Amino acid sequence: MSQDTILRWVQITSGQGPAECELAVQHVLDRFLKEALQQHLKVDVLEKIPGEKGNIYQSVLLSVSGDSLIPFLKRWQGTIQWICESPYRPTHKRKNWFIGVNILNALDSHKDINVADLRFETMRASGAGGQHVNTTDSAVRVIHIPTGLTAFAQEERSQHMNKKLALARLSAAFDERSMAARFEKNHEKHSKHYELERGNPTRVFVGQDFKEKVR
Repeated sequence: MSQDTILRWVQITSGQGPAECELAVQHVLDRFLKEALQQHLKVDVLEKIPGEKGNIYQSVLLSVSGDSLIPFLKRWQGTIQWICESPYRPTHKRKNWFIGVNILNALDSHKDINVADLRFETMRASGAGGQHVNTTDSAVRVIHIPTGLTAFAQEERSQHMNKKLALARLSAAFDERSMAARFEKNHEKHSKHYELERGNPTRVFVGQDFKEKVR
């Protein structure tokens, strides 16, 4: 990858929604990969967190890079709405399902994070069953000493990229904490990852075949 190539990590999340939202994550993943291919973008699936049924996901983490990345991501970032009768509960009245597409940026600056307060630990990345996926210390854990917040990354192949991913996750964790604190002050308990903005979806899809609704 050249130094000029833009890279972002993209999280597609069901926001702890029901199985229908997890199925929407799978639909969005398929659509995202198809559109990225058309735009000549490179996508690597770094992590899939399984849902309650087979072949659907609570969340998916992607590494996406390419020269036309930013305008592409603008079409996805935010809340995605799927209008469809439940394929799992035919008598269920609800027909609107919402998931989130979040962009994790490398930590260039964050108002709540002083780089001097960070401690990094490296270790060998491990696969399933404790098998090492490589022989170098490529996994990275970052610790924010004043708060104890931590983030970990081992999905990328190099320590350098795992450090960037860990920092991006730490930045997202601070954003979640700040939002949760604001909601808590108003006697609500939500966070960015668990509560999706349902009023203004970025894109809307309809039906079992997941066709996009022209708005």
